Amino acid sequence: MKKIILPLLLIGLFIHALMSLNAQGSGYKVTKTFHIASSGGWDYISSDPESNKLYVSHGTQVNILDKKTGDSLGVIPNTTGVHGIAFAEHFGKGYTSNGRLNNVTVFDLKTAAVFGQIATGENPDAIFYNDYLKKIITCNGGGQSLSVIDPATGTVVATIPVGGKPETAVSDDKGKVFVNIEDKNEIAEVDITTNAVIARWPLAPGERPTGLAIDRKTHRLFAGCNKMLIVMSSDDGKIVANVAIGNGCDGVGFDSKRKLVFASCGEGVVSVVEEVSANEFKNIENVPTKRGARTIAVDEKLHAVYLPTADSQPQAAGAQGRPQMIPGTFQIVVVEK
Repeated sequence: MKKIILPLLLIGLFIHALMSLNAQGSGYKVTKTFHIASSGGWDYISSDPESNKLYVSHGTQVNILDKKTGDSLGVIPNTTGVHGIAFAEHFGKGYTSNGRLNNVTVFDLKTAAVFGQIATGENPDAIFYNDYLKKIITCNGGGQSLSVIDPATGTVVATIPVGGKPETAVSDDKGKVFVNIEDKNEIAEVDITTNAVIARWPLAPGERPTGLAIDRKTHRLFAGCNKMLIVMSSDDGKIVANVAIGNGCDGVGFDSKRKLVFASCGEGVVSVVEEVSANEFKNIENVPTKRGARTIAVDEKLHAVYLPTADSQPQAAGAQGRPQMIPGTFQIVVVEK
């Protein structure tokens, strides 16, 4: 009997320990909320990795906040329809993609003084800095193209057709850029040295990809789709994993030090997915945030997650589309351990 009881006891203790570990979840929770009284909608939010500044797209302007306190540090005006913010630290410049103006605003990273604007393709949406070529790249939703901007000259040096609506893009910092093509349910691989699409990789069963992040060490792409995170190899486009996440994802971020993928979902959760290995991924928790918090910025130095949202008007049962926001309630939800 003793030989039977001891193994059963050990198994019971192991199961209890495993259940306790799972119950702990990710350890992330909402720690603070930054309120911004000005009016207007929002899209992307960006954390400057080289400063204490958080840049928030908001209607016709970009609000600059202190990452830790939420205090206002400045405003970049006249960015009508602004979507995203990117940083070319090497040049001391920042860039905003102004969707309704079909241009980007160039500003000084230290003073927020505006240098001017550069025309792009139609409806520039996501924007990022490609460190490999030292270029700014915009995803032009209306123009179905990428605009490549040289910060040294302030000019568009290339326009790359991508054959669909580019939603978000990331770089491997080795000459390749990967683009979520939202209306084609695919990722396009772009050779940024020749300015051409060289491969198209289907995301099925994923549909309407929005947010996109990359782990450059494991060569993994993380595409936020319809209630799922598709993990794809950036080497050959093979799908490695399909992880269930919340509903209404519009942003994906990655903390490379903690090996965690964050998917911001408009239903009011941020899904925290652990990269156990290059081929194993698991959703460890859907952390409650706030309804409408659908885009995201992950600060890898502070290990903080920032999500813009606002209070919204009640909707009738069966109503379609996003609910109308209540003026004066715009806010940034901060999620940390």
